[in-house]
Order: sequence, then structure tokens, then C-alpha cells
Amino acid sequence: MTIRPLVIIPDSKLRLISEPVKEITSEIRQLADDMLETMYDAPGVGLAAIQIGIPVRMVTMDVSKSEDERQPMVLINPEILWTSEEKRIYEEGCLSIPEYYEEVERPDRVRFRYMDLQGETVEQDADGLLATCVQHEIDHLNGVLFIDYLSKLKRDRVMTKFKKAARREAGA
Repeated sequence: MTIRPLVIIPDSKLRLISEPVKEITSEIRQLADDMLETMYDAPGVGLAAIQIGIPVRMVTMDVSKSEDERQPMVLINPEILWTSEEKRIYEEGCLSIPEYYEEVERPDRVRFRYMDLQGETVEQDADGLLATCVQHEIDHLNGVLFIDYLSKLKRDRVMTKFKKAARREAGA
């Protein structure tokens, strides 16, 4: 397993729409292992392949409470089938927007479908943190960031901050 470098805003790769995974190969399995390793190292609860620069529809997640009880999930070609009308506000962060957190309102419950690493189609209901995480990560596959749910003022402030940081790094 390899820890891969994260793609950080304002990198335009984060706005790409990811392509479906056509078949589960040894490369896809290796990518899943690398994504889990990268996610745990960051540390984070979710990671989309595009966040390490690979535009395929694959997500890793683990919303377990402790390292001792890890429950890694690999979602291939995930899609949301249904969302509840009830909303919930969670403070979200993103590995591609380091050290920035903001409250985001999303549907409280979702039903989603994905393919696992064995090629089986799985349908699952989720609420709470898992529902939020699924929505956040599938957004990444569609080129959407959690800051897109914020006011224009907040979004512009975040983008300005990270653009300045990127310019400083490029000039260093």
C-alpha cells in the first residue's frame, strides 16, 4: 500500500467529473488499498479517487469511531437512489481543503447503490455521519465540493486563501 499525495484546492482536477469503473482489476484493487492507506494517514473518514488525481468513480470511507474497530468501505460507481426530505446540519471538512470546516445542510437519510471489490451490487440505507459522508464523496465524483453549499462570500474567502497559499508554494 502506498500513501498518495492529495489534490488540494484550487487544483482544477477537483472539478472533473469522474469516469465509471468498467471492471474490477488488480489495478482497481491496488487503488482501493492506496486510497484507504491515504485516507487513514490524513486522517479522514472519506476519500474519492479524484482527490488523489485519478478521475474514476471510486470512494473509500470509514465512519467507525475508533482505530481499533475500523470498518473500511470501498464504493465503486456509487449512486444515490433516494434522499429524505428531512435535513440535517453537519460540520464538514475535506482532505482537499485542509483545516477548513463549515456547517453544511444535507438530506438526513439516503439510500445508495454501489459495487464492491468482489463485483457485487450493494444497496444500503444510511443516516447520520454515513449519509453525510456518502453524499460528500459522491459530490467529489461529480466535481462538486462541500464549499459549493456555502454562501458565495464564504466560498470566495476560502478560494482566495487557498489560491494565495498555492501562489506562495509555487514561488517558494
